[in-house]
Amino acid sequence: MNARRIAIVGAESTGKSWLTQALTAVIRLRGQTVHTVDEVLRSWCDREGRTPLPHEQAGIAHTQAQAVEQAPPGWVISDTTPLMTAVYSHMLFADESLYTMALAHQALYDHTLITGLDLPWVADGLQRDGPHVRGPVDTLVRQALDRAGINYRVVYGQGHQRLNNALLALGLPGEDEAARLIRENAQYAINQGRTVWQCNECSDPECEHKLFTGLLAQRST
Repeated sequence: MNARRIAIVGAESTGKSWLTQALTAVIRLRGQTVHTVDEVLRSWCDREGRTPLPHEQAGIAHTQAQAVEQAPPGWVISDTTPLMTAVYSHMLFADESLYTMALAHQALYDHTLITGLDLPWVADGLQRDGPHVRGPVDTLVRQALDRAGINYRVVYGQGHQRLNNALLALGLPGEDEAARLIRENAQYAINQGRTVWQCNECSDPECEHKLFTGLLAQRST
């Protein structure tokens, strides 16, 4: 597989981080080097204890872009891009000035995946405004990409069907059952139970924790 840059964008609580992690794990299992770029806004909010002011949006967008552009060789999967900062600046502050930079950066990706709105909304501290904003954000993202002539695919589905649909959108073979179990158990072992995954089936993190605990117990007997 030739190395590619993949952008994962979409409204809040649509599984962008989960899909980033899942795609990364599967592509690595297939012998490829993958570098992931985390969402800069998340770390910014955690550090500052608040959401950004209008004049701080540009800095966040440029930092997000630089993290991708400075990534090492190999596959690069970015959990959001400056386009999302531009969209929220537009929606929250009536500021459309970031679109030019954001769309120029977006054109650098080989694939843009939009996460669909078919997952339930889940609260996540400072970053999430509520389920009522998801539709407008989704519309603004698609309109911006259409204006710039950037192709994109929308990824729908629950749980691992969502992952399979993303792989197909990238032109990659779907994930088989053995690879799925290896990926799940390896990720849980890495986290050592300290990082709770979001469950895309029922949105109950405790349910996801019990599932992985049960899998590990079965494989150890």
